[in-house]
Amino acid sequence: MASIDVGGHPFYRFCRTALQDIRRQGRYRQFTPLARQADNYPVYDRAVPAVQPPEGREVVVWSANDYLGMGVEPAVVEAAIDAIRAHGAGAGGTRNIAGTSPLHAELEAEMASLHGKEAGLLFVSGYVSNQASLQTILTSMPGWICFSDRQNHASMIAGIKGARGASCVIFEHNDLADLEAKLAAAPKDAPKLIAFESVYSMDGDISDIAATCALARKYGAMTYLDEVHAVGLYGAQGGGVSERDGIASQVDIIEGTLAKGFGVHGGYVTGSAELIDYLRCAASGFIFTTSLPPSVVAAALASVRLVRKDGWRREKMFERVEAFRTRLRAAGVPFMQTPSHIVPIPVGDADRCTEISRRLLSEYGLYATPINYPTVPRGTERLRLTPGPFHTDEMMDGMVAALATLLGVSADRTVQDAAA
Repeated sequence: MASIDVGGHPFYRFCRTALQDIRRQGRYRQFTPLARQADNYPVYDRAVPAVQPPEGREVVVWSANDYLGMGVEPAVVEAAIDAIRAHGAGAGGTRNIAGTSPLHAELEAEMASLHGKEAGLLFVSGYVSNQASLQTILTSMPGWICFSDRQNHASMIAGIKGARGASCVIFEHNDLADLEAKLAAAPKDAPKLIAFESVYSMDGDISDIAATCALARKYGAMTYLDEVHAVGLYGAQGGGVSERDGIASQVDIIEGTLAKGFGVHGGYVTGSAELIDYLRCAASGFIFTTSLPPSVVAAALASVRLVRKDGWRREKMFERVEAFRTRLRAAGVPFMQTPSHIVPIPVGDADRCTEISRRLLSEYGLYATPINYPTVPRGTERLRLTPGPFHTDEMMDGMVAALATLLGVSADRTVQDAAA
């Protein structure tokens, strides 16, 4: 293969310099190939180990977003297999060109029902559902002003930035006083939208949805709520924090994912029938993308229905989260106390955070993702842990002991004390 002259076009030189700078800052992204054991979740096989874990190739994963393990639930797996046998591997086209099956219609109705909305619309990912929906809404009429929480998802920011002609006003994270001041300063007759999340995945904090909706009513704004880190996990049927708090009906648009609490793939939005119909006809990120494969849709549909019916997975997850925090606390391992299921372990330095993650994997057979800038501000680097319903006491003891060693916690505070 002929080599490319990297001294030619300036973009190649830019890439080289940018990558050198990223490496120097300790935030170069390296992927670890891991093969999930479907019958032994959250245990994975390290597919191409550079350094062999002590017990071979098995790794206990602590940073997965399949919070409930629904991606390996036998009924979900069988639903996907049955759909492949019946319909083939792919959808065969966009939703408008032979890519809509009865399964797609069923899943959209299921998601609308989950959130108490009139209609739902599937997208190929949660990122696309945010980007396409927000961009389409905010370019629909002149003069839109979007009030966006400072810590909103990158996909939300992309959608807002892509809405040419709309204005974006950023309010401080979960700061309702700042939001109200900025709403009050905006022109009264301008169309307004408040875009925010329920569970913020890096700090694990939760927004006040009811108070945000009250401000929206006061100032004539619509609300757009991202529930991707909450659907499946909160509420009697897994409808998210808005269901848990009994206020889903007050939110205009609820967006979610099928890839975290439901363990499969895809994104969606729910809302009024007219709003969803408009997005269906106008959102380019929906119209011009090949449809989700029927196997994925069937698996997601099976997962959502199971999660809605059986609350034990949610209950077990939160029990495991508290059991893990109790062990960390007793062992003296620092962690950020959050009102959600997310357990961040603060490190505060990119190089050290990456090195601790590397040593957890190479020396202990434990996988915990280092979270560095720009995902979080510099100086707030952390490991992001998500205990799930299938993390055992033994797994927890192993992780706490490893963290205590690598973080330099006093040896007289043992994991045995933590488990007592």
